[in-house]
Amino acid sequence: MKLDVVSQFSSRVVRFAAMGLLAAALTACAGGGLFGPPKLKEQPIVPAAALYQGALDDMDRQYYQTAIDKLEKLERQHPRDALTEKGKLMQVYANYRIGKFDEAILAADRYLALYPSNSEVPYVLWLKGTSYYAQIKDITRDQQLSRDAIDTYNLLINNYPKSEHAIDAKEKLLVAYDQLAGKEMSVGRYYQGNGQYSAAINRFREVVERWQTSTHIEEALYRLTETYLLLGLSNEAMSAAAVLGHNYPSSEWYKRAFEVLGKQGLAPQLNSGSWLAAVRS
Repeated sequence: MKLDVVSQFSSRVVRFAAMGLLAAALTACAGGGLFGPPKLKEQPIVPAAALYQGALDDMDRQYYQTAIDKLEKLERQHPRDALTEKGKLMQVYANYRIGKFDEAILAADRYLALYPSNSEVPYVLWLKGTSYYAQIKDITRDQQLSRDAIDTYNLLINNYPKSEHAIDAKEKLLVAYDQLAGKEMSVGRYYQGNGQYSAAINRFREVVERWQTSTHIEEALYRLTETYLLLGLSNEAMSAAAVLGHNYPSSEWYKRAFEVLGKQGLAPQLNSGSWLAAVRS
C-alpha cells in the first residue's frame, strides 16, 4: 500500500516537471527565452549631417519614402540639432510629393506648432492647404476637405498677403469655393424637384450670398426666380431675375428667367425691399 502511494507521488512529480519544461520551451519559442525577453538591438547613431544629406540625395532622386525614413531617424536621434528643424520642413514636402496627404498635414501642424515665426511658415501653410485641396472630391461627396482647404488658404492670404504662395492660394480658393457652391446647388435642385421649395431657396440663397465668384451664381439666381414663382412670391422672383439680368445680361440663364416670368405676365424688376438688392453689383 505504501509502495502505491510513493509511486503515485513520484508520477505526479514527473508530470509537473514535464509541464514546467514544456512551458519554458514554449516561452523560448515565442522569443522570450528562458531568462526573460530578449534585449532590443540598439540602432547605431548616425551623424545628423549624414542623415540630412542622405535625405537630400534621396529627394533629388525622387526616393521620397527613403528620404522620409532618414528624416524621421534624424528627428529621433538628434532632436536638438539645428538640422532637425529643416528636416521637419522636408518631411512635409516629401509626404506631399508622394501623395501621403494626411501625413503631410500632420507634419505641417507639427512644424507650425514648433516654429510659428519661421520664414517658411507661408510655404508650410501652402503645403497644408494644397494637401487638403488635392483630396477634394466631386460635389456629391462631403465637402469638409474643401472647407479645410479654404480655411488654410485664407490663413495664408490674410497673414502673408505678399507671399508668392498667397497668389497661388487665391487661385485655388476659387476652385474650393466652386466645390461648396456646387454642393449647395446639388442639394437645392434635389429639394426643388421634391417640392421642398423653402429648403431649396435656402440653398440657392447661400450660393448667391456667399459664393458670388463661383461658376454657379447665374444658375442660382435663375433657380431662385423659378422657385419663388412656384411659391407665388412674384416680387422676389422678379428681383432675382433683375439681379441676374443686371450682372449677367448675356447669360442663357437670364434668357430662361425672362421667359419664365413672361409666361406669367411678369418682367424682371428689382424690389428695393428684397434681400437681393444687397447682392446687385
